[in-house]
Amino acid sequence: MAKQRVVVGLSGGVDSAVSAYLLKQQGYEVVGIFMKNWEDDDDSEYCSSRQDWLDAASVADVIGIDVEHVNFAAEYKDRVFAEFLREYQAGRTPNPDILCNAEIKFKAFLDHAMRLGADKIATGHYARVRAVRARDGQPLTEGEVATLPPDQVRYQLLKGVDPGKDQSYFLHRLTQAQLARAIFPVGHLHKREVRRIAAEIGLPNARKKDSTGICFIGERPFREFLQRYLDGTPGPIVDEQGREIGRHVGLSFYTLGQRQGLGIGGVRGRDTDQRGAHAPWFVARKDPATHTLWAVQGHDHPWLQSRWLRAEDVSWIAGAAPAPGAYAAKTRYRQADAACTLELPGSGDGLVLRFAEPQWAVTPGQSAVLYDGEVCLGGGVIHSAEATERPLPAVVRPITRRRVHAR
Repeated sequence: MAKQRVVVGLSGGVDSAVSAYLLKQQGYEVVGIFMKNWEDDDDSEYCSSRQDWLDAASVADVIGIDVEHVNFAAEYKDRVFAEFLREYQAGRTPNPDILCNAEIKFKAFLDHAMRLGADKIATGHYARVRAVRARDGQPLTEGEVATLPPDQVRYQLLKGVDPGKDQSYFLHRLTQAQLARAIFPVGHLHKREVRRIAAEIGLPNARKKDSTGICFIGERPFREFLQRYLDGTPGPIVDEQGREIGRHVGLSFYTLGQRQGLGIGGVRGRDTDQRGAHAPWFVARKDPATHTLWAVQGHDHPWLQSRWLRAEDVSWIAGAAPAPGAYAAKTRYRQADAACTLELPGSGDGLVLRFAEPQWAVTPGQSAVLYDGEVCLGGGVIHSAEATERPLPAVVRPITRRRVHAR
């Protein structure tokens, strides 16, 4: 019997490298693909794609597999980056990594892998796939899956076993067809185990630092990057009473909950005769109609708290919405699961989540992802929340800027 062919996305990082090694140990025919998704300023100090390719090629040599360099930059710019810019121009804060997974890693890459004769594709994501019987949700073995008609099998996306590395949030837009072809070899491991395996087999990237931030931006300053593509319209920064306390360089360059880069640390806010005078400022609202940025003082300010949100552009992994009721959700990556109730409005494809406890800085453009225990059900793009729907006071004259000295 011929070995199953699995095409692995080798990023140059340790997670995908160990994924390829584990698959080969399990008896698969493994082929590596290095995806180049970004070409602009490829030779700059911030772009690591050349080094990543060298690392991927070195890993393939150690493991003993072939690796191919494939350029998806055109698809990425059209399907992901263009939408990224549109969202920022509209005053929202998108999550391009979610769209990249749905449109590039599990679409363009999947299509390319199928042309290479792949039975499955694999990535280094910390998540798991489970096959279950469609009629009753009972888990199935690989042998049972092979004997059942496709319409009798459903695939679930599960959280990664390592709670600190779980990446199911970024994969919540995957479909049944995509999950049916996907393997996540390190999803059942903790990160420390992955690095231990990499060191034991002598992988050259065993101690390589994990990549952070948005994939195509790298370590560069985020605002500096956006200013190359978006025109900023300056405007006032105002406090909760409508008083101007500073100026911003363009709403696109700020996000709800942001603390750094506001330039208003020396302005007295509410409760100026109390300890609250020295509390940090946070972005609380953006008003594109008037180019106004609203800031409040203190992490727990009511303007940063929401007990409900509305989401649109909803995607359900099972292919249909779950029944309304009690679940858990994340409104941003690395957030702890928050108990909530799912409501499904009668019209459109949206959802409403009502939380048992207020959620901090719920941000339009980000994703709300729903969970039933360890099973990721899907989610949608946040459209609005309780805090973003509060009526705003009128903007009044600027207040005097004063230097505040710590006592």
